[in-house]
Amino acid sequence: MKKLIVALVAIGAIAGCKNESAAPPGAMAQKAQAGGGSVLINGAGSTFAAPLYSKWAFRYQKAHPEVKVNYQAIGSGGGIQQITNHTVDFGASDAWLKDAQKQKAPGLFNLPVVLGAVVVAYNLPGYAGPPLKLDGATLANMYLGQVKTWNDPAIAALNPGVSLPKTPVVIAHRADGSGTTSIFTDYLSKVSPSWKEKVGSNTAVSWPLGLGGKGNDGVAGIVKQNPGAVGYVELAYADQNHLPVATLKSHDGPFVTASVESTSAAAAQVAVPDDFAVSVTDAPGANAWPITGFTYVLLYPDFQDAQKGSALLRFFHWGLTEGKAQAKALDYAPLPQALEAKVLAKLGTVTVNGQPFDPSKP
Repeated sequence: MKKLIVALVAIGAIAGCKNESAAPPGAMAQKAQAGGGSVLINGAGSTFAAPLYSKWAFRYQKAHPEVKVNYQAIGSGGGIQQITNHTVDFGASDAWLKDAQKQKAPGLFNLPVVLGAVVVAYNLPGYAGPPLKLDGATLANMYLGQVKTWNDPAIAALNPGVSLPKTPVVIAHRADGSGTTSIFTDYLSKVSPSWKEKVGSNTAVSWPLGLGGKGNDGVAGIVKQNPGAVGYVELAYADQNHLPVATLKSHDGPFVTASVESTSAAAAQVAVPDDFAVSVTDAPGANAWPITGFTYVLLYPDFQDAQKGSALLRFFHWGLTEGKAQAKALDYAPLPQALEAKVLAKLGTVTVNGQPFDPSKP
């Protein structure tokens, strides 16, 4: 139960391509280029986004063999720390940068890359009914320890006509600094005044109870190994671990299933500010998945290494445009068209050795 999965192995497995993972451990700090005429780009952070970056790195290198993208899934907190310390070329986080973080890394900014769904996965032996229905208040009370068994009246009321076992609820949560946690606790704080008062929202919180796992893969492992467990993970991790996920009551009332379509719906009616710092949890819309968030790439406004900077900017321009097909295949939702244009425009302001650079040009 306590044995956690190594993050780099999990990236390749979740992306469905064992040989599609990026460089091996230890390469992240490598500053030298990967060989004559080639370039190595190092990134680190979000496990939420790890399947996407693994797939993008593999696909992009097939078309551009001179570019190697090495991504380390160490959690959003670790990604922010690494890019702040200039030990990677880009960071990745599912939580936008706060003012205090920006002060430690002058000029650093965040760009949304895709939308992703955080789902509630469970392991309930003996239950053979349809996907369980949950609402925000009940989910918060499970994580607060107030709903202790799966046949609790609160869960039973949401699932009439089904037989629920008396199995104790086992809570799984992240043990590391996590953008996935930020999205999940932001949602719970919106739908549960008690949760907002007692726990709140952040990349790391003081959990009232439960078992902690490192990364989305660690939480998925806890759920898979413990009967009665419930945990929050990015949708791709639930799919690849064959974990059932609950349907959730949307902001407007109907119960919603997590999908690319319902994830996209969460951003349809939300105005995104110029700094891209916006919450899309519990968004309006009958078909909007309630625990949705952006995953962000963290970049500095200038790259002094011309070869590396130009390669990195072209990689992300490709990802935001041509790479959208790979995003959908991994259950991520591409950015709405207007937002994509806004992000590409911001990407186009990044300079290379102080000079303007157009990443759309070869």
